[in-house]
Amino acid sequence: MAKVKTLYRCSSCQHEVAKWVGRCPDCNSWGTIDEVAAASAAVAVGRRAMLPSTAAAPISSIDSKTTQARSTGVSELDRVLGGGIVPGSVVLLSGEPGVGKSTLLLEVAHRWARQREEKSLYVTAEESAGQVRLRADRTGAVHERVYLAAESDLATIFGHVDQVKPTLLVVDSVQTMLAADADGVMGGVTQVKAVTSALTAMAKASGIAVLLVGHVTKDGAVAGPRTLEHLVDVVLHFEGDKHSTLRMVRGLKNRFGSTDEVGCFEMREDGIACVDDPSGLFLHHRGVAVPGTAVTVAMDGKRPMLGEVQGLTVHTQVPAPRRAVSGLDYNRVSMVLAVLQSRCGLNLSKEDVYAATVGGMRLSEPSADLAIALAIASANRDVSLNPGMVILGEVGLAGEVRRVAGLTRRLAEAERLGFTEALVPVGVERAGRTMKLREVADLGAALAASGLRRRRAPKVEAAAEADF
Repeated sequence: MAKVKTLYRCSSCQHEVAKWVGRCPDCNSWGTIDEVAAASAAVAVGRRAMLPSTAAAPISSIDSKTTQARSTGVSELDRVLGGGIVPGSVVLLSGEPGVGKSTLLLEVAHRWARQREEKSLYVTAEESAGQVRLRADRTGAVHERVYLAAESDLATIFGHVDQVKPTLLVVDSVQTMLAADADGVMGGVTQVKAVTSALTAMAKASGIAVLLVGHVTKDGAVAGPRTLEHLVDVVLHFEGDKHSTLRMVRGLKNRFGSTDEVGCFEMREDGIACVDDPSGLFLHHRGVAVPGTAVTVAMDGKRPMLGEVQGLTVHTQVPAPRRAVSGLDYNRVSMVLAVLQSRCGLNLSKEDVYAATVGGMRLSEPSADLAIALAIASANRDVSLNPGMVILGEVGLAGEVRRVAGLTRRLAEAERLGFTEALVPVGVERAGRTMKLREVADLGAALAASGLRRRRAPKVEAAAEADF
């Protein structure tokens, strides 16, 4: 009989220790040390060969058609998944409470049953069957091929799978499932690993696609051990601002496609809807140009989206003027203000400065620097920018305007939406462009090209201030 010794291993980083401790000494995670049994080194080296149950086959002889992605019926989710769900795959969807995870997956189960004429099984342990039915009535997700079970026992769930024989299984959520043959409490590290491992093994053996709902920690990461993300095939994060109806699905891991795609949804009273063109949500449509607004194009993964930056300056007598930022990186806005004052002579030392985006959009990439600078200068000078112009470029500390990644795709998106002019860094390819390109080398040239050299109506307290 093989000699067995006991050791303790961290489920997060796999660090091994001689005795149990509450906190891993390597990754500093609490409650992740588990007791495991390992054979001695001598026995491990002398293992005998065993006859495999399935012989290895040439990779060219394996049929790949059985693992092609199948559409879920939700176009934006298919975009993030790389075309759809692969049979036998396990997808983990995480997100903040109340963001709409259950609503989205119930819609997926409904469209899967309606369009593919196949059965889908929705298992919930966080709500009763009546609560899920009320949501289905509200969102129109009632269908005879959508089966519903309110269970938390893993063995009972497998029994429902054997009876219903679905091709899609939704589990809401993995932290509320209980495996009777595993130690630990519901939602604990050991239980979550056991439940996920069992569901993954069932999916691989039967070809059933499995969608798991996962809770998140205070930091926004997937709750549970780090190995949970390694067990599944796809990890998605569902995010959204509680003050906005916009929701986004981002891919954190995808064994079947790219993780650069982003899916956009809109939460409505009657459910969740795909947003094929989200740029309109981030633009304030008006007939008259207003000082302090500038339009830029952001890249969210591979997807270009137009966003509007708004700036406002208010004269103050306070020695330390206020700087308020919403939807933008505070440090980058502070840097842009310093460059405006130092390199362009724009005196903001006695001005409260406010900078924000429209529609709950978040802009953190450097490509929005030039738009932020011109929006603030436009507000300070009380001069409106051309409403048909988009502004792209990174601003350096020397005042130079640098190129940003994906300029061609950004300009194509702006041109598609009807913009006729673009303020861009020097060296942009002009081939095939119908919109007018204004190339600028530095921030001073950008102010001149946009007509922000002089005030439209100088303020009384700054009438003697020289134009910059």
